[in-house]
Amino acid sequence: MNGIYHKIGIRAGFPEVVKALSTQAGLAGWWTKEVTGNFPNGISSAGESIRFHFGKGSFDMKVQELSPQRVLWECAIGPEEWVGSHIDFKLTQGTAPDGGAMTIVFFRHQDWKTENELTAHCSMKWAVFLLSLRSFVETGKGQPAPDDLKIDDWN
Repeated sequence: MNGIYHKIGIRAGFPEVVKALSTQAGLAGWWTKEVTGNFPNGISSAGESIRFHFGKGSFDMKVQELSPQRVLWECAIGPEEWVGSHIDFKLTQGTAPDGGAMTIVFFRHQDWKTENELTAHCSMKWAVFLLSLRSFVETGKGQPAPDDLKIDDWN
């Protein structure tokens, strides 16, 4: 199985993190400013698709699961290696080194068709965007595309 796996702590409760992962404003606050889709009652729901635009490219993610502790998407449109892959955010309760509460996000982007240079690029970009997610949830300001940190010769 090819994929990417990351872990990050966010000093906020599950509801704030899920909101950032499931609303148009939340997603636009940390991943890409260009997010479209049907957000009934302001939030994505299972079976709905969300389109993320990144300059020349777009990705369509079908929401597979949305619960208080998990957000799971399946890529329907995107790079060949991504189509059919799954992007999974699992949330657990954690404790920061100073004793404060935090939500731990276990992130997986799994079921890639092949592992190649795109996988390496995306692994680093997911890390960048997860830091953006943390910043957005904790401070209200993320670094979504096109204002994200550029990491290599692809962007």
